[in-house]
Amino acid sequence: MVKYGLLVCERFDLPRPERTINVNYDGFAEDVKVGDELLVDGGMVRFDVIEKIGPDVKCRCTDPGLMLPRANLTFWRDGSLVRERNAMLPTISSKVNSFQKSILTLTPEELQFGQFSALGVESSLINRGCRVNSDKSVEGPMNDWLDIDFGIAEGVDFIAISFVKSAEVINHLKSYIAARSRDSDIAVIAKIESIDSLKNLEEIIQASDGAMVARGDLGAQIPLEQVPSAQQKIVQICRQLNKPVIVASQLLESMIEYPTPTRAEVADVSEAVRQRADALMLSGESAMGQYPDKALAVLRSVSVRIEKWWREEKRYEAMELPAVGSSFSDSISEEICSSAAKMANNLGVDALFVYTKTGHMASLLSRCRPDCPIFAFTSTKSVRRRLNLQWGLIPFRVSFSDDMESNLNKTFSLLKARGMIKSGDLVIAVSDMLQSIQVMNVP
Repeated sequence: MVKYGLLVCERFDLPRPERTINVNYDGFAEDVKVGDELLVDGGMVRFDVIEKIGPDVKCRCTDPGLMLPRANLTFWRDGSLVRERNAMLPTISSKVNSFQKSILTLTPEELQFGQFSALGVESSLINRGCRVNSDKSVEGPMNDWLDIDFGIAEGVDFIAISFVKSAEVINHLKSYIAARSRDSDIAVIAKIESIDSLKNLEEIIQASDGAMVARGDLGAQIPLEQVPSAQQKIVQICRQLNKPVIVASQLLESMIEYPTPTRAEVADVSEAVRQRADALMLSGESAMGQYPDKALAVLRSVSVRIEKWWREEKRYEAMELPAVGSSFSDSISEEICSSAAKMANNLGVDALFVYTKTGHMASLLSRCRPDCPIFAFTSTKSVRRRLNLQWGLIPFRVSFSDDMESNLNKTFSLLKARGMIKSGDLVIAVSDMLQSIQVMNVP
């Protein structure tokens, strides 16, 4: 016997009515119609709308599955995504978090409610959602702004914004961060996960400090078969504009429950590596999975192996990289880095060294994707942490002197002591302090 569920906007105190799910989307019942198909979390659970009861919607569950708090809810009509106010997607209410230690499981037979949490990594990131109104003001839940204030106070490295529709929200958040902390060096990451993001992709990436391909939510707004080409386009534009890009969502989804990934998942990770993405990010695998350490180990081992094979087979694809500098000095830095990367590949050097105060020259070298490791040296702690996100960079924090020869000898000793280089290795060194390029052997 098929059971039914009621999706409501009203907030209930415990206990809530049986088979009832909160949706934090005012006017939800006004936008949906009887016959619409509702997709939770990109289709992990599906409903058919069978009746509207005032502000509530009665549905039949057609595809049962796991339902997590704050999972996105989209609705489709005649095979197309319903736009309406759907630009800012509704979600299953996070009030589900009040029910401890179980996952919200929806089957035709029962509903059980639960909790979902997330883990962090070395370079800290806050993930928030905001909305840009027609009058260009920006709004978001008060908790979001409190979280942003907390992140600023704690010195996080990145703040990621969900469902970015245009560059305006990026610029607004940057202004807010600057006003709250003039010494702050927090980078803003745009999560590309909606049709609106794709329509204004280049302006959004240009305004941000990096982008994330949030494939799970993106796949809920565009046909699944378009996700791979959208991912490749985002990665390419980010590289052209010299912005780091993160590929995220469902990379090793099966490892939430199993200690070994599927071969298809390994191929998916390999494709992201071949596209030359800067970073790959686990989600549920590490946030609630049973094998977070193994998932991370698999992600790393597959990435390292594919990159090694890519270099050995000289399979890298040349990409036309447009100029991104806004000044003559920036153009000089671009030419230096482009030349250094080409020389490194042609001469088969063992390493590239880059001495940078702001990290900009290191990012320009990373953009070129040379075959050898790039050791980046900076005197600023926040710059060192942020450079961890970018492709091929191994950053160190060191104090600089005015004598470039002294800086070279100091870093040679540092890396030799760590076994990362040895005497006789051929290296190319560039610097944004002197805008110079040098080729030498390690003494």
